[in-house]
Amino acid sequence: MSSDKLNQLEKRSIFALASVYGLRMFGLFLILPVLALYAQDLSGATPVLMGIALGVYGISQAIFQIPFGILSDKFGRKPIILLGLFIFLLGSVVAALSETITGVIIGRAMQGAGAIAAVVLALTSDLTRENQRTKAMAMIGMTIGFAFMLALIFAPILAYWVGVPWLFGITAILAAISMIVIVKVVPTPVQTRNLDVRPVPVRMFQLLKNPLLIRLDAGIFILHFVLTAMFVAVPIILMKELKLETNQHWSVYVPALLASIVFMVPLIILSARKHLVGRIFFIAVCILILAQVMLLARPTGVISLTVSLFVFFWGFNLLEAMLPSLVSRVAPAACKGSAMGVYNTFQFLGIFFGGLLGGLLYGSLGVNAVFALCTLLLLGWAFLLHTSPPMTLLDSVVVRINPESNIDCKHFLERIDGVEEAIIIDGEHTAYLKVNKDKLDQGALDEFIVRD
Repeated sequence: MSSDKLNQLEKRSIFALASVYGLRMFGLFLILPVLALYAQDLSGATPVLMGIALGVYGISQAIFQIPFGILSDKFGRKPIILLGLFIFLLGSVVAALSETITGVIIGRAMQGAGAIAAVVLALTSDLTRENQRTKAMAMIGMTIGFAFMLALIFAPILAYWVGVPWLFGITAILAAISMIVIVKVVPTPVQTRNLDVRPVPVRMFQLLKNPLLIRLDAGIFILHFVLTAMFVAVPIILMKELKLETNQHWSVYVPALLASIVFMVPLIILSARKHLVGRIFFIAVCILILAQVMLLARPTGVISLTVSLFVFFWGFNLLEAMLPSLVSRVAPAACKGSAMGVYNTFQFLGIFFGGLLGGLLYGSLGVNAVFALCTLLLLGWAFLLHTSPPMTLLDSVVVRINPESNIDCKHFLERIDGVEEAIIIDGEHTAYLKVNKDKLDQGALDEFIVRD
């Protein structure tokens, strides 16, 4: 049965999986605004180790995301998600009980090793129909931004009243709740091999040669490098320069975040027009550069820092919203999952190296050196965009085809107006298409495909 609306099973599945995804990300983000301050008081702490503690979960995520995906193909999605959440829970407990910086680093690395993001998306694909999948992915993706906002609001307040070890404890409790949701609420599906979700290692290496994708991958590396490095420096500025207690940090973060969302919306709307995407993207990078310059030249005062962070979050949120869509639209047919796998790997590496180098620079040269490095990286990103070839923005479409058809399906599909590329995987009854929706002859495509 075909429908433009989510059915009850899909609603239940998406809500449950979005909750699991969001709770896990909230647990990771909850530590971000306060760990730099907490780590300074741990036994054996140095600025470099403090930075590693902040970003180490990124390197373990990068290492384990593909193995978890492969294991989920073999043993099922739900068992592997439960395994990942259990590892995440153990890591949270280790970090909560640790009195040394080394223990916190080990705990944070274990948190990252529970790399279930790709498996959750694969399970979402298994539980939704093709015509509802984009909607489902968008709903789950929205939980990341929501989790980030809530973490910045509540982390400083909770850290002040109950202490950072209890933040790790709360994270462990959220992981346990997520495990219950997976067991009790999420249905067990028939697994699919949707290449729009599932990363394939061989294809991932091939995509490293794509000049447009590698620029986007470099961009997400720089974006999350800058984010993590900034959270080495900004909490210290709030505490040492502005003399704000931890429970007052929300008064800087919340206005900056809320204002950034208001200013981001018009640019997101404009970016829906294909001819403006490149310009909006470049403007967002320039906004980030402006934020770093403002942080470098900041006069002392809460208002000036709030305005600087508002500008940063404005650019950051805009790029965070635009980048995944651009990757999926630039990726070749049947490579969207692999392209996102490369993209996520670069993102996680950016988190790790942002923490490592941010801590190193803070310890040796001070907070301004952190902002100077971020500025240089962002200028490099702007140069990459300036020299980038024009982006051909196509939409990915996955359709079922009739296995008993005697015609050359690939040839037929590529003759339809608006279909730029068609890939049919041997042994599957699925076609992966890249289409220009402005030119697509939807009627001709509808006559060919098999409806759910």
